[in-house]
Amino acid sequence: MNPQTIHQADNPRNQDGIGEKELLAVSFGTSYLDSCRRTIGAIEDALERAFPGYDLRRSFTSQMIINHLKRRDGISIDNVTQALDRAVSNGVKNLVIQPTHIMDGFEYQKLVKQAARYQDAFLSLSIGTPLLTSDEDFQIVADALAASVAAYDDEKTAICFMGHGTEAAANKVYERMQQLTDSGRNNYFIGTVEAAPTVDKVLSLVKAGNYKRVLLQPMMIVAGDHANNDMAGEEEGSWKHIFESAGYEVVCQVHGLGELEAVQNLFVKHAKAAIAVM
Repeated sequence: MNPQTIHQADNPRNQDGIGEKELLAVSFGTSYLDSCRRTIGAIEDALERAFPGYDLRRSFTSQMIINHLKRRDGISIDNVTQALDRAVSNGVKNLVIQPTHIMDGFEYQKLVKQAARYQDAFLSLSIGTPLLTSDEDFQIVADALAASVAAYDDEKTAICFMGHGTEAAANKVYERMQQLTDSGRNNYFIGTVEAAPTVDKVLSLVKAGNYKRVLLQPMMIVAGDHANNDMAGEEEGSWKHIFESAGYEVVCQVHGLGELEAVQNLFVKHAKAAIAVM
């Protein structure tokens, strides 16, 4: 299906008529509507089912994506300030914010600072933690990743996950995840688009093994531009092109982490913890 195809599932979740208790799901966002439904939308649906006493609303942090969706599709998504102002004008008293960020990086810290300016506007305001926070979080996601690639996991296949990467200290989550996957999964490799480990580093590690095939899969909440182009694209410089040029058969699974039930449940758990401290 064309990523620009719009249907009833593309609910911007920016309606007024919010009750006294709101759960605001904050994501970076994506212009790939199909992936949005399967990832961000699925996480939001899981949160909505888990907390029927809260009105669920959506916000994206990427203004560029918000503007693109409005221009291309006529879909209006609230940015964080708009979502918080909407909550205030609707008389929300208890606000819970659950981000769908992977790590405590620049995007998460920016959200925390934005929300702090509204602390006095509500009786209570609480923010849930990112996906990878506790030791248990890392283990749950590592196991979920392993389950998602089980059909390809053999001794002749190098399984390579593409993360986004960040210059923030939070980039260490990729190293930590690599350590977890190394435990009995020596054919797993994790790299990033914009930081370390680079694709060149991942390629060098794969070359050190006796692999015939490479499976590529994003380690991102959404399978958006990076997954479709930087990872699975046909152009020179994509991970697919780089590994094929090195002589490997390449298979791409263009699925975001948000599609995994274990990941959805983890965000529900984090939101539950945020509600518990209100």
